[in-house]
Amino acid sequence: MSSTNSLHIAVLPGDGIGPEVMAPALEVLRKVEAKAGLAFRFTEAQAGAGNYLATGVSIAESTIRLCEQADVILLGACGLPSVRYPDNTEIAPQIELRFHFDLYAGVRPARLIPGVPSPIVGAAERGIDFVVVRESTEGLFASMGKGVVTHEEARETLVITRKTSERLFNFSFKLAERRRARGRSGILGCVDKANVFKAFAYFRKIFDEVAELHPNVKAERLYIDACALMLVKRPWDFDVLVTENMFGDILSDLAAGLIGGMGMAPSADIGDRHAVFQPCHGTAPDIMGQGKANPTAMILSAAMMLDWLADTRGIEGAAEAAQRIEQAVDKVYASGLKPFEFGGSAGTVEVTKAVLEAL
Repeated sequence: MSSTNSLHIAVLPGDGIGPEVMAPALEVLRKVEAKAGLAFRFTEAQAGAGNYLATGVSIAESTIRLCEQADVILLGACGLPSVRYPDNTEIAPQIELRFHFDLYAGVRPARLIPGVPSPIVGAAERGIDFVVVRESTEGLFASMGKGVVTHEEARETLVITRKTSERLFNFSFKLAERRRARGRSGILGCVDKANVFKAFAYFRKIFDEVAELHPNVKAERLYIDACALMLVKRPWDFDVLVTENMFGDILSDLAAGLIGGMGMAPSADIGDRHAVFQPCHGTAPDIMGQGKANPTAMILSAAMMLDWLADTRGIEGAAEAAQRIEQAVDKVYASGLKPFEFGGSAGTVEVTKAVLEAL
């Protein structure tokens, strides 16, 4: 790994529209590179359904080694509905990377950009800006590939461990502290089902213990069903939410729906040493190759990557570059840019050109 402003980025474009939105993100990074005093080295490798069809594995060992050696991993959307493992599960190297690198904190920001339509009445005036932190290696997903199925029944096992929960909560409290320093409320809510399941009562108990170590952060506790209801009624009341893997999977998609859709939703999976940055959306094979894919989520994921590098490596200029990218995206949408999913005519090229010009 680098200790200077020279950064090695492993680039895995993925499947479907993955490569189509990855190219604009790399263009944007090149645009901010010199002014930020950074030097990027991109090394591309294949992962996903296409790689599975060609080689029999979703991600090669050589690609894993590349990711281990790189400073950070930039990942496009992966998987195709028509390509499955023999047990009928989807090809998902993004999940495999989470387990391999112990990327326990799935960070899913939900920020309504000016000019982007939200289905929530009052959102344009009140604003939406919160983060779902999804535990990404345990919970119900710990049972992936291990479930037991018989003719009469099927069982999957949910796993919550103290080690991972403590790391997850410490990460979330620190995120809340950083957001408060940037002008947000800094309130952290633990989302669970502690009133029904012992595993979630244990999850909440650990949250309470970690909360005592962060007395400057206001901590709240919410049940998952009530939280989902409140998110669609008053999303502006939230700042940071931390939850179990499956609950986080669902809430993060709901959150994306509040801010215009998956094409506007960036994400990160973060561990103690490694991190993967990827848009929340899928591979959208129905629009693949048509120039309609919205690269915004991929571009904002690249900005998140720069912010993480600034925070974890102290790299001068990276945080400013991240902010410049976000401001450029805000500017073009506020000025009336409308991608296809919003009823407009701006495709991949048009969105990319507008952001590059705004930079």
